[in-house]
Amino acid sequence: MRDQHKSAPSQNAEQGSHSVTSGGAQYWTSGAIPLIAPEILGDIISSVADLSLVISDRGEVLSVLINPESDGFDALKSICGQNIRGVLTTESIEKFDTRISDFLARKPIPAGTELNHVGAQGAWDFPIRYSFHRIGPDGAILMLGRDLRPVAEMQQQLVEAQQVLERDYEAQRESDTRLRVMMDATSEPMLFVSLTSGKITDANRAAADLLGAERDDLTGRALKAELGGLSSDPVDMLTAHVIAERPGPASVTLRRGKTTVDVTPLLFRAAGERLMLCRFALPGAEPAADIDSIQNLRGLFDQGPDAIAFTDAAGRLLSVNDSFLNLIDSAQETGIKGTNLSDYLSRGSVDLKVMLENAGRNGKMRIFPTKLCSPFGSSRPVEISVTSLTAGDTQAFSFIFRDTSRIEQVRPVNTPVTDDNVQSVMELVGSASLKEIVAETTTVVERMCIETAVELTMNNRVAAAEMLGLSRQSLYVKLRKYGLINRDEAD
Repeated sequence: MRDQHKSAPSQNAEQGSHSVTSGGAQYWTSGAIPLIAPEILGDIISSVADLSLVISDRGEVLSVLINPESDGFDALKSICGQNIRGVLTTESIEKFDTRISDFLARKPIPAGTELNHVGAQGAWDFPIRYSFHRIGPDGAILMLGRDLRPVAEMQQQLVEAQQVLERDYEAQRESDTRLRVMMDATSEPMLFVSLTSGKITDANRAAADLLGAERDDLTGRALKAELGGLSSDPVDMLTAHVIAERPGPASVTLRRGKTTVDVTPLLFRAAGERLMLCRFALPGAEPAADIDSIQNLRGLFDQGPDAIAFTDAAGRLLSVNDSFLNLIDSAQETGIKGTNLSDYLSRGSVDLKVMLENAGRNGKMRIFPTKLCSPFGSSRPVEISVTSLTAGDTQAFSFIFRDTSRIEQVRPVNTPVTDDNVQSVMELVGSASLKEIVAETTTVVERMCIETAVELTMNNRVAAAEMLGLSRQSLYVKLRKYGLINRDEAD
């Protein structure tokens, strides 16, 4: 190696112009390379490169020089005498074979060749960029390597930063989409206004319709251009309204329609910018639904002890809660929705018709005793309260069922009828046949039960007879007996 180092510099020195000192030593002149002492050459090579390898033309490692300032290359000191392919990754072996073949054939090769080193069981792994140089006539090759780990780490940091930016961008897009959907779905007109510029930054469709302008035309326009009849700037006026904590909304006039509307302002910050949310409402309009009240009602429906069901005007079930499913011993709501409530009542359509007609006429029906039947044949006594609801242009009914099976068990029997318990006797109508009631009461109670049944069915004799467990003819006989019907009407 020392002879090789001596010959190469001396040959190069003879090719260029040079100067000789009094001691006979040659130095640089016109780009010529001076003679370098062999013991100094290794230090120079190890200083200019992070890792230097001297290999044979077959790839055998002859020498390893490591820059003292480089870390992590100590494991490569043990590869002297081994083939360099043993410490390269699979793709780097193919790249090395191509480069070394071109180099030995004196073909032009790239200035730098990146090779990845790998140890046994992944003990060490790092990329190196090598340049190839001839250093002697025996075919020895000098590979000067530059450590690419700092570059790879920087690239990894850039990739991670880019991924973070992309995630933030996607999160922002998701938030913008949610805001846009929420604003378009609400019927309440809303504007976002910048307090710095006084301009509208965003608006929903309801606000655009209220102000009589296109949504895109509103964005970027000054708020004072849309509101008139104010002695001061509307942004300052609304800001002062919020700061003063004045109760209720502020009243403003629209410039286009000359309509007076109420504005409820809300101040907030977003990304360091002060913004105002303006919610518009016509004077006297019903306020927006209270979110807390909606959540409370939803919680009552889902977790309440009483069974609740909603039906349309024909009695088809629209929704039921879990308590209703428990009463009819059903596992899930899927098979219940769309069926008719009469399918689960002991007297079917008769009970349903009585409840719907009374609730439709009076708006509600407080207590209706009957039995609720499951698809499996079991039944239990219940008391039903019915309320007529208006859902837009359609009519709906809400049914609240209360299980009275425990009350039935503790209700006294064979008790003489007095003025104090007449009301409780009336509550038995519909839950038992007339024969059972008459056996425990008097003739007065029989008349009261018949009157109650006729009243509940709105004088529908067929329904009243079925409710009392009588034939139609038997009911007419008892009606005549108690003077509740004229003979001509019976005929």
